[in-house]
Amino acid sequence: MSSAREIEPRRLQAESDTSISRAEGFPNRASIVQSQIDQLGELIQTLVPANTFYSEKLARAGPAGKISSLAAFFERVPLTTKQELVEDQQRHPPYGTNLTFPLERYTRCHQTSGSTSAPLRWLDTPESWDWMKRNWEQVFRVAGVARGDRIFFAFSFGPFLGFWLAFEAAQRLGCLAISGAAQSSAARLRSLLDHRATVLCCTPTYALRLAEVAVEEKIVLKTSGLKRIIVAGEPGGSIPATRKRIEGLWPGARVFDHHGMTEVGPVTYECPARPCVLHVMENAYLAEVIDPMTCKPAPPGQTGELVLTTLGRIASPLLRYRTGDLVKTSSQPVCVCGRGELALEGGILSRTDDMLVVRGVNIHPSAVEEVIRSCDGVAEYQVHLDSRHALTELSVKIETTPDAGDPLKLVDKLEQAFQSAFSLRVPVRAMAPGTLPRSEMKAKRWIRL
Repeated sequence: MSSAREIEPRRLQAESDTSISRAEGFPNRASIVQSQIDQLGELIQTLVPANTFYSEKLARAGPAGKISSLAAFFERVPLTTKQELVEDQQRHPPYGTNLTFPLERYTRCHQTSGSTSAPLRWLDTPESWDWMKRNWEQVFRVAGVARGDRIFFAFSFGPFLGFWLAFEAAQRLGCLAISGAAQSSAARLRSLLDHRATVLCCTPTYALRLAEVAVEEKIVLKTSGLKRIIVAGEPGGSIPATRKRIEGLWPGARVFDHHGMTEVGPVTYECPARPCVLHVMENAYLAEVIDPMTCKPAPPGQTGELVLTTLGRIASPLLRYRTGDLVKTSSQPVCVCGRGELALEGGILSRTDDMLVVRGVNIHPSAVEEVIRSCDGVAEYQVHLDSRHALTELSVKIETTPDAGDPLKLVDKLEQAFQSAFSLRVPVRAMAPGTLPRSEMKAKRWIRL
């Protein structure tokens, strides 16, 4: 058996050698599955006994080292939850036991946002970091980004993984990577224009915010030269009304959605032929979609929870990780773009813990945003969820754009749109400009009372 020290670089080289370029065509389903089986077998042999966390989980599940099929893997290998990982790091601070190599091999440390639970610290070796950079390069390439592009990163580079990874991937791709850290929104906007950036990377919310600042600063974005806006961190990039709003505010730029997590790295890229559809990079990840209640496979075309296995992040792997992301898989085995990789209709729809029941109606935050962004004239919004009484009530506050006209007419239009979409009365209130908070990260628009 090969040692853990030997196997990581060897896998990375093999993965590179077997990659299929756009010119050569895309791998069919059978070759995708066989590659996943091969990588899984090698991964599990590497983890046992080197990785304490997964050695213990796999030992409890019986012999799992020889993977003959994906069905056998799904049946014999248990799911991994974020709570398990949090508890492991609490018992074995500061990094837990999900480490395949000696600590001195690790050179990167990042952490999750902790928005739904305690934050997780995540370590990477140079080899695992390199694996994730190549996945980010794929996101860029499918979006049409190439050597010579100038990419502006409108983030304050914190402990989260995505900013750093995308920045380094852009450099390796041969692009000019421009940091927008430690700048105000107005300064970022001017920097983007001064550098003549062709690509903007940010959250959907912040793309809207920068356009709002442009109006305040009397900057005309029509001549910005921006061609692509790559967004992540929120579902907005795959919400039709939101992406239409962004593209309308940034003339000449196309929105490309993508998603990933600190725990797993960059996972999807937007289908070049179908906006609002994300493809999972199945050369790098084994993806499942399960019923979040029964943990059984969700049928194609149905909504379920995305479960991921990282096939190349050997240093800090995840096997059958419950992401908490709700997705809807395509019922077509091959996408119109020619790819056989798993397609997620509408991108990331919501989180498993985000769905609300309001007067007997199931409502996802993304559906609320679709209604709001479909009505022109809303600059920002905030949703209040009041569960203090027998029946949960939903209400919305909005700020209008300068060209929105009469706010009362927009309020009435929105209330009618909510009634039509959900058969619910949702009170809407117009607020004074500058009242509602803005964010460069994931927007916190939902307030629970």
